[in-house]
Amino acid sequence: MLKGIHEECGVFGIYSSGETDVAMQTYVGLYALQHRGQESCGIVVNDSGVFSYYKDLGLVHEVFNKDRLHQLGEGNIAIGHVRYSTTGNSNRSNAQPLVVRHVKGPMAIAHNGNLTNAYELRTEFELKGAIFHSTNDTEVISYAITEQRLVCSSIEEAVANTMKKIKGAYSLVVMSPQKLIAARDPVGFRPLSVGRLGDSYVVASETCAFDSIGAEFIRDVRPGEIIVIDENGMRSIETNLGDKPHLCVFEYVYFARPDSVIEGSSVHHARLKAGEYLWKEHPVEADVVIGVPDSGLDAALGFANASGIPYGVGFIKNRYVGRTFIQPNQTERTNSVKIKLNVIKETVKDKRVVLIDDSIVRGTTSQRIVNLIREAGAKEIHVRISCPPFINPCYFGTDIDSKENLIACRMTIPEICREIGADTLGYLSVESVNKLAENSDCYFCNGCFTGEYPAPVPKEIPKDKFEFKIKKTDR
Repeated sequence: MLKGIHEECGVFGIYSSGETDVAMQTYVGLYALQHRGQESCGIVVNDSGVFSYYKDLGLVHEVFNKDRLHQLGEGNIAIGHVRYSTTGNSNRSNAQPLVVRHVKGPMAIAHNGNLTNAYELRTEFELKGAIFHSTNDTEVISYAITEQRLVCSSIEEAVANTMKKIKGAYSLVVMSPQKLIAARDPVGFRPLSVGRLGDSYVVASETCAFDSIGAEFIRDVRPGEIIVIDENGMRSIETNLGDKPHLCVFEYVYFARPDSVIEGSSVHHARLKAGEYLWKEHPVEADVVIGVPDSGLDAALGFANASGIPYGVGFIKNRYVGRTFIQPNQTERTNSVKIKLNVIKETVKDKRVVLIDDSIVRGTTSQRIVNLIREAGAKEIHVRISCPPFINPCYFGTDIDSKENLIACRMTIPEICREIGADTLGYLSVESVNKLAENSDCYFCNGCFTGEYPAPVPKEIPKDKFEFKIKKTDR
């Protein structure tokens, strides 16, 4: 359970050559990707070049019902998106996919990631007369593509040219009247996969979305690759192809669902390895190992298996409460923890407890969880974290925007241990976190732990840069 860090987004697309209900399949795919974004969602359906769409704030099952899906109509192509903001405030205008009306035809686009030069590009477009209706960087990408469409012979060529201009992290699904296009940035920060369902092709942020609709995984989209799907099938454009992906390592630690396979490695297995490495690096004598739901559970099982200490169910999670970091301020985040998790006292009372979690950001939520276990009668609490300390901002899609919000930037590990009320505290090392995905032929971005990024990072700019700009303009 991540504290204080905003979630990734999730993208989904489907091209059907048969009688597939693309709206329903997209709904189910987004439902499987709900963990990647709980702020807003949307679906666009393409029926012979006519785009029907709906998007709003809320969870997938809150925004869509049978009537809304029926109103989207029938079609053969659809794309969808679940969002948690990294650029742009939480409002309906920032919900995706974005739909663009253009002289070359309509286009819809959904994006997972974060551009590092979005502010500069937006300024450039505004000086040319562009009018922006949202404050997310996905609209910047849409302007870049539509500008290229005026000089390119095809939408895929426009996307390829746009990729030479935009910088940072992006996994895209783009829909034109006749085509579904998937594209991944040349560094490969964010996951993106291609699958097949009968005569239909599907693309999604994670393979769990394929499983939910009964689709077969084909392969991952390569860094810099563009996948084009149309009536002639699927083809690849490799003009911007990069090296091995530098995948965000936190996909394995927290973001991805455990039943997904990313770059050839099972997320579940990677988290088991995290627990195993934690035991090797920070052994302790204890009576029970428990994990904080949900992503701490697999690591706790790995720790228990490696150590021989019994694994226990320490918490009951209220599944009807949104994630703590969705709350707009710290007080509400803390209050939501109180109703989200309840300790099973019989598991921890009069015992030495090893508590496994995926991260500590601000420390307030960890402090509350430790207090809950202490109040339930635990004799000792030994906290183990399945990633290294956060000491640097992320510029590529995870909302760690300031060192001042990171407890590890102002306290030593012993000080953090005392702050959260634990008896001992141990973090997974950078060396071990880089070994979690044993079967992956890729590198990792671990800049939030090391300060070393696989791509240039921008100069410091206002956190809500687009909102700031609008306020200044209105004065």
